Amino acid sequence: MPRLRVKRYLLTGLLTFIPLWVTWLVFKFVLGVLASIGAPLVAALLNGLALVAPRTADSLKMEWLTFVVALLLTLVSLYLLGFVANRVIGQRFLNGFDALLARIPLVQTIYGGTKKLMAVLQNKPSGLQRVVLIDFPRRGMKVVGFVTRVMVEEGTGRQMAAVYIPTTPNPTGGYLELVPVDELTPTDWTMDQAMAFIISGGAVAPDTLPAAPTATLRRDNPEADG
Repeated sequence: MPRLRVKRYLLTGLLTFIPLWVTWLVFKFVLGVLASIGAPLVAALLNGLALVAPRTADSLKMEWLTFVVALLLTLVSLYLLGFVANRVIGQRFLNGFDALLARIPLVQTIYGGTKKLMAVLQNKPSGLQRVVLIDFPRRGMKVVGFVTRVMVEEGTGRQMAAVYIPTTPNPTGGYLELVPVDELTPTDWTMDQAMAFIISGGAVAPDTLPAAPTATLRRDNPEADG
C-alpha cells in the first residue's frame, strides 16, 4: 500500500507539473523574444551611463534587471507603435516604410510575406472556414490547419487551399500544404480554440469533431454510393 500510494502521488504530481511546465516554456520563449528586441537599447543606455557614472552602470549590469528593463521597453514600444499605427499620420508613415522596403528584393519578400500572413489570419476567408482539418501525414490521420488563401489549379479548375499546419506545442513552426477545397473538413472553431488545442497537445479540445467531407468519404469508400 505505501508503495502504491507513493506511485499515485508521484503520478499526480507529474500530471500537475506538466501543464505548468509547458506554460512556462511557452511564456519563457515569448518573453525571451520580446526581451531580446529591447536588449540592444538597454546595453546602449548602460554604455552611455558608464561614461558618466561608471559605478552606477556596473551596479545595474545584472542579468535579471537587464531582462526586465528590456522586456518593459519592448512592450512600451509595441504599445506606442500600435497607437501610432491607428492614427492617420502613423498609417502614412507605415505606408512610406512599406514602400521603402518594397525596393529591397530579399527584405521585401520576407517582410511582405509575413505581413500578408498576419493580415490573412486576422480576417476570415471568403466562403471557407479559417480553421479546418486535413489528412496529414497520410489519409486517415487528421491535423488542424489554418486556411491562408484559395487558388485555382490550371487545367482542372479545382480550387486548392493553402493550409498552414502548426506544430505542437510550439505553433510558430509547421508545414504548408496545398489541399483541394473539397477535401477540407471545416470546423466552427475560433483561432483561440484551435491554438489552445495545438499548444495543449489536444488536452483542451471539444467533445466531438466534425465529419469528413462527403466527397472524401466517397473516394475512400466507392461502395458508399451504391
